[in-house]
Amino acid sequence: MPDIDLYAAMSTLRSVRRLRPDPIPDDVLERVLTAATWAPSGGNREPWRIVLVRNAELKSELGSLYKERWDQFAAMYRQGIAHLQEEEKAAQERIIDSGNYLAENFAATPAIAIFCFDSRQMAITDAKLERVSVVGGGSVYPAVQNLLLACRKEGLGCCLTTLLCECEEEVKQLLGIPGNWGTAAAIPMGYPLLGGHGSIKRSPVKKLSYSDKWKQPLFGDSE
Repeated sequence: MPDIDLYAAMSTLRSVRRLRPDPIPDDVLERVLTAATWAPSGGNREPWRIVLVRNAELKSELGSLYKERWDQFAAMYRQGIAHLQEEEKAAQERIIDSGNYLAENFAATPAIAIFCFDSRQMAITDAKLERVSVVGGGSVYPAVQNLLLACRKEGLGCCLTTLLCECEEEVKQLLGIPGNWGTAAAIPMGYPLLGGHGSIKRSPVKKLSYSDKWKQPLFGDSE
């Protein structure tokens, strides 16, 4: 198991989409899933569950559903980057290529964690606002992030995907998920085929954070 501290794990947690088909030992999976259980949730209700899919037939069915939606998404994404400069466009094309690999090899992924949620157990305080509701996810996605970080610690590649949410009813029927539960994410997990995790590119903190009021510089910075 790689010896890595929390800050190093967070700053190198890439979306790894090229995964080897080698099985993941049960003890490793148990540690990763246990990490998810440590996440906070509203009222400590834990309104989420994970269906860990390793059955070959089920993975094949999920893979077909995923690829159909990925192909549509990738075509739309390519249209959106057509105006970019060549260097930036090439970087985005590499992301598409890795997504293509995942879509084409989804069924060979050793394990897929399907995160489910029960909205009846959530205090969704923004439900009546005239915008997309996001508060309910606050009781689910911390568990997702814990799982991703645990994968990083264990040397597993992983990525957060949500395309299967577009065909939620089909996924629920396939996996026997009860009617009152929804799906929030699918996390393919496996040992990296290539380099795996590494340095990431993100906006600087002073671009994303303000002091006291919107757009007021953080820590006295002028930007």
